[in-house]
Amino acid sequence: MGMQQSAAPAAPAVAAEKASSAKPAITPKPQASAKSKKEAVKHGPLTTKQWVLAGIVGAFAALGLATAAVLIARGIAGIDGVESFMERYPGEYHLPESAPIGFPGWLAWNHFFNFFLMVLIIRSGMLVRHQKKPPAYWSSKRSPKVSINLWLHQGLDLLWLVNGLVFLVLLFATGHWMRIVPTSWEVFPNAISAALQYLTLDWPTENGWVNYNSLQQLAYFTTVFIAAPVAAITGYRMSAFWPKNMPALTKKYPIEVARALHFPTMLYFVLFILVHVILVFSTGALRNLNHMYAAQGSTDPAAYADNWAGLLYFALSLLVIAGAWLACRPMILASIARLFGKVSAR
Repeated sequence: MGMQQSAAPAAPAVAAEKASSAKPAITPKPQASAKSKKEAVKHGPLTTKQWVLAGIVGAFAALGLATAAVLIARGIAGIDGVESFMERYPGEYHLPESAPIGFPGWLAWNHFFNFFLMVLIIRSGMLVRHQKKPPAYWSSKRSPKVSINLWLHQGLDLLWLVNGLVFLVLLFATGHWMRIVPTSWEVFPNAISAALQYLTLDWPTENGWVNYNSLQQLAYFTTVFIAAPVAAITGYRMSAFWPKNMPALTKKYPIEVARALHFPTMLYFVLFILVHVILVFSTGALRNLNHMYAAQGSTDPAAYADNWAGLLYFALSLLVIAGAWLACRPMILASIARLFGKVSAR
């Protein structure tokens, strides 16, 4: 009896020892909360919130840089040597006596067509650049199959080239080339003076009806005689019209070179249009719009300041451009493209 009583508590002691030597139970870890939450949608490299924050920071940074540039420019303009330089070169030089004055009607129409086509070319070019799967394809007996967006882009390019050729012919036939082609080496110091005046916010006198300032003249010359030909030549190399049976020419002018130049040229045109529009509205909107859209003006810079004809024509042109912009949709493009070839889904 005594042995039985002493052996009884030994069993729970052995069980406790085994329990203590056993490995502790592993509890499942909770899943990361990030996986349970819906990931933020990204637009390119950033989310919507990040784009907004980046835009705000960028705006403040741009404002700070602009303020610093104005203060530095004002400090430079206040130097005695710089003041005498700006008095000698006020920002423009006298054109030849045979240079025409004013804007003829053909120039106003050509300006509108150029703006109209350029906006649509930029839009169609971005559609081509970012398309993953073309909505439709266009082909004809003479042209290979291309996406309908590329067909639109190339068709607009051809119209733009025709409009440009008409502009050049009339420009040299009427003598208006002297308005945008430098005729004196004084264009360069005057351009520096004009740039400094813009930076100080004490802008040069604006009277484009008679003469552009030298900075404007160089900008127009660069756009018409450098950027436009580069856009045409590189666009032709990238188009379906490039001859496939000339390997020697293709080797000398590889398509990679054309691609490397074509997109930056488009960015130049966007920047030019943006700056051009800002200056038009900030240096006398009614007067400038009368010059460009109504072909009305005077040698007196204050004239036509209360004439609203140019602004009305400009507003109508924006409605036309907006309508064409909205019309760049696959269904509408397909109905137009069928008039010139075959449209298919593949």
